[in-house]
Amino acid sequence: MFPDGVAARAELVALGHSHSWISRRCREGGPWRRPIPGVILLTDATPTMRQLLKAALSHAGPEAMLTGVQAARLYGVRRLPPERRAHTLIPHRSKVATWGFAVVERTIHLPEPVKIDGLPVAPLARALIDAARRMEELQSVRAMIHDAVHRGLCTPEELREELAQASTIGSALPRIVVGALQDGVDSAVEQWLETVLERSGLPRPARKAVLRTPDGQGVIGVADAWWPKAGVAMQIRYDEVTLDPGSPSETPALAAAGLIVVRVSPARLRDQPLVVIQELRAAHRRARQRPPPELSSDPAAPAA
Repeated sequence: MFPDGVAARAELVALGHSHSWISRRCREGGPWRRPIPGVILLTDATPTMRQLLKAALSHAGPEAMLTGVQAARLYGVRRLPPERRAHTLIPHRSKVATWGFAVVERTIHLPEPVKIDGLPVAPLARALIDAARRMEELQSVRAMIHDAVHRGLCTPEELREELAQASTIGSALPRIVVGALQDGVDSAVEQWLETVLERSGLPRPARKAVLRTPDGQGVIGVADAWWPKAGVAMQIRYDEVTLDPGSPSETPALAAAGLIVVRVSPARLRDQPLVVIQELRAAHRRARQRPPPELSSDPAAPAA
């Protein structure tokens, strides 16, 4: 009945257990714990993060949903600050208050939750803005939001819509970051790349190709343009658009024996297309001087 080992005291009482019996089991040395008043952990072990999230939701009430860093983590956002607290949203009329690790925020703009692994979660754009409003470092806010946008988990427009109705408290940093996001960066880069490829006079390459080892098992990386007969790949450093200069690269470099890689930034595609074309032609000239590498490839999967 309680697969995660978390129960509201009221649920246990409804099953016929007395308040005194429940309290005895929660005493020191007993088999249960009470992380929050009214919420019982049906074990004496250290709670897992999932159990803490469930306890916070149980405390916040039936209409509650997770938001902030923990919600963003459930969506798969990677560049997140360390956070053990569970941030929940509840209707503005609710009287539940924050207790310890269970942070409760009342809101008049309660979104429709999304279920992730059985947990009610705010839409990602809302979760990111809620997280950013409680962060103090611009670089951390930028890294988190850029990771989500660059990997297609949410869009700049969704973030702007959330900011438009978000509380002004703590919104300065996310407004700086979201305001600097370029609309349609990826589509613009695609247009610049297409222009370069058309003007290069080279054979038409495969686009967004996953390069693999000859047996097809090992993944070498993703090429934005791939000429298999020549063994030449082109890789665009998208992270140079979406990450600040001091951040580590998020575009894994292609590396394989015999593979010739031309790596360019979006800015060079836009501002120096003729230089990029010269580099591509030079790469193909070098390629003709050696056998092409034995690699297999297939189309890249669309962004999640």
